[in-house]
This record gives sequence, structure tokens and C-alpha cells, in this order.
Amino acid sequence: MTAFGKATLAAAALIVGVSGTAHAAGCIKGAVVGGVAGHYAGHHAVVGAVGGCIVGRHLAKKHAEEQAAQRQAIHAQYQ
Repeated sequence: MTAFGKATLAAAALIVGVSGTAHAAGCIKGAVVGGVAGHYAGHHAVVGAVGGCIVGRHLAKKHAEEQAAQRQAIHAQYQ
């Protein structure tokens, strides 16, 4: 197994262990993108995966809040 494979496996295990299924929105996708970017930016795949997970969760939460606000506005309009 290559060093990148080991780092990716370690990052995936960390992500699965830390985040529950309810909080995984955006984390997995962000971790994959961050891991690849970190690997190519100086062999820091694990750091990139963790950072990507954090950013991915933040963006997913922001998107969910925007959708909830939009649904609320539509609901308030018809009452």
C-alpha cells in the first residue's frame, strides 16, 4: 500500500469515527477533495482531509439554513 493510500485510509477512519451519520453532510465530500488537494500540495493528505471535512460541513450547514429560510418564507407567504 502506498503512503497516499495509507493516509487516505487513516483520514477515512478518522472521519467515520468522529462524525456521526447525522453530521456527515458535506464532510465526506470535503474530506476527499481536501485529501487529494493536500496530497498534491506537499503530501499533507490527512491534514487536507480534516480541513476539507470541516469546510464541507460548514458549507452543508450554510446551505441547509438557506433552504430552511426559503421554505419558511414560502410557508409564511401562504398563511
